[in-house]
Amino acid sequence: MSMKKVLVVDDSVAELLNIKTILTDAGYLVVTAANGKESLEKAKSEKPCIIFLDIVMPEMDGYETCRSLSQDPDTKNIPVVFVTSKGQKADRIWGQLQGAKGYVSKPYTADDIINQLLATA
Repeated sequence: MSMKKVLVVDDSVAELLNIKTILTDAGYLVVTAANGKESLEKAKSEKPCIIFLDIVMPEMDGYETCRSLSQDPDTKNIPVVFVTSKGQKADRIWGQLQGAKGYVSKPYTADDIINQLLATA
């Protein structure tokens, strides 16, 4: 059985490292991207089983990135989970409307991240 690959997208190096550590410890291969544009390229080339995506990022925010991923035939079937400090109900609803399958509010626990993996598997 090959390792499942996960793409983590965040402009914060600390957040990338934290989520990468959680997922690596759980036995996943982790690919990272620092912004929305980079994540679109990596999603196509790396074919992850799930994408953990921040919303507040420079250049292309998470909502726009999620819309692009869900409209592209090569990436539309990859579940996207937002990991964000935007925790209002309206943010969650808007995230779902953009195509997200899950939502984790910062600060989060390792269990929050792993539970999203299991929920979308």
